[in-house]
Amino acid sequence: MGNTTGFMDYQKVPVSYRNPGERMKDWDEIATLPSEEILTQQAARCMDCAVPFCQNGSELAGMTTGCPLYNLIPEWNDLVYRGKWKEAYVRLNRTNPFPEFTGRACPAPCEGGCVASLANDSVSIKNIERAIIDKAFEEGWVQSNQPKQRTGKRIAVVGSGPAGLASASVLNQQGHQVTVYERADRIGGLLTYGIPKTKISQIVVDRRVQLLEEEGVQFVTNTEIGKDVSMNQLRTENDAVILCLGSTRPRDMNIPGRNYKGIHFAMDYLSQNTKSLLDSNFADDNYINAEGKDVIVIGGGDTATDCITTAMRQNCRSLVQFDIYPTRPNSRAADNPWPQFPIIHKVDNGQEEAMHIFGKDPRAFATTAQTFVGDENGHLTGVKSSNIETNFDEKGKKIRKVIQGTEKFWPAQLVLLAIGFEGPETTAFDQTNITLTNRATIQVKEDMYQTDEDDVFAAGDAQKGASLIVWAIQEGKEAANACHEYVMRNGL
Repeated sequence: MGNTTGFMDYQKVPVSYRNPGERMKDWDEIATLPSEEILTQQAARCMDCAVPFCQNGSELAGMTTGCPLYNLIPEWNDLVYRGKWKEAYVRLNRTNPFPEFTGRACPAPCEGGCVASLANDSVSIKNIERAIIDKAFEEGWVQSNQPKQRTGKRIAVVGSGPAGLASASVLNQQGHQVTVYERADRIGGLLTYGIPKTKISQIVVDRRVQLLEEEGVQFVTNTEIGKDVSMNQLRTENDAVILCLGSTRPRDMNIPGRNYKGIHFAMDYLSQNTKSLLDSNFADDNYINAEGKDVIVIGGGDTATDCITTAMRQNCRSLVQFDIYPTRPNSRAADNPWPQFPIIHKVDNGQEEAMHIFGKDPRAFATTAQTFVGDENGHLTGVKSSNIETNFDEKGKKIRKVIQGTEKFWPAQLVLLAIGFEGPETTAFDQTNITLTNRATIQVKEDMYQTDEDDVFAAGDAQKGASLIVWAIQEGKEAANACHEYVMRNGL
């Protein structure tokens, strides 16, 4: 590396956000990039660590550390440090087809595995990645690249989220004619309707889709496979199919009062809000509105935070977040050593906004909902909760126990369930021999992404389970390569 002492010479500058009071007035992206001078200094912090754990994604203790896309992070950090931004973009583009997505929406497990964090703080990899691709677009370096020849093979990709777009991109460059089917009215899947525009502007999604179209990928919207078009028809018309359906069946809470009006799944809340924003800037009033309501978000992950940012912009009256885990420590615990992903206390952008308005962290830690309470008209009026204790048995299995005497009532007219997902919807392949695993994900042959139907492949959350955007993109790439080998080997 150009500066072997950079990690000691410069302090880490983390991702910064616009002022909470200002950003809550709009739906624009909230993250901002520092100056090029600061970015160059931050790139200088990438040390000559010999074994860069940041660029090799793996799962430790059930969590991802390092980059599943195998991004050549030290190499493009060094190029940024030396002012060679275009070369840095070329190097980044070798492994990551969509760095503008990961640079905005990835939780950066690469930083969790950064060797520099053993000395002080990790390199701000995510910031630099976004800076590289944003500069590449600004300078016009990102251009459509049509394949030199076509194979004559036709492949259908079902789902246009990060896994589907990655599969389509790779297969198209290999010369196949690719058609992507999306049941929604816009392309992007999770990128469009699952992640608020405060994280990823729709312009960022649309410009990448436009590039893929220019390269020859065809997109079909408002078409649900298994309903509008049968899987049999899709398989007949194509040489192979890749299912990138996502993990879209939300996990529910079957507790008393679940049927009261005012209880919604988080993704219904988020997607309806975003669609109304994009369609009419909320003029159609076709969304779930938190305005003037006491809101409780149940869940502790990124989707829960997205619900908070949305409810805050809708001017909710109050907001509480139930997190089933206790407060995390401020630094790594003994049972969470490097290079595992650090499980530490963080205040995300949603909590920061709630604190700005209400004066305190909205989270109720180690808390679980016990009963939903409503009125005689069937409308939600509140939630009864209890504190909960989480332990692990000798096999590492979680054991949770409600602590008696900790019951509490919380007023609420809107509850948002953000407690995870249980696998893909099966409508698309109900009439096939495709089976599910005991985790309700699509069964595939190991490392082949091939389902029980030889000409049908599956990738992303649909076969891995709900995970990170970087895993979805990498799986989309790998499934595309497996599909390519299949259609070329079989001479279809």
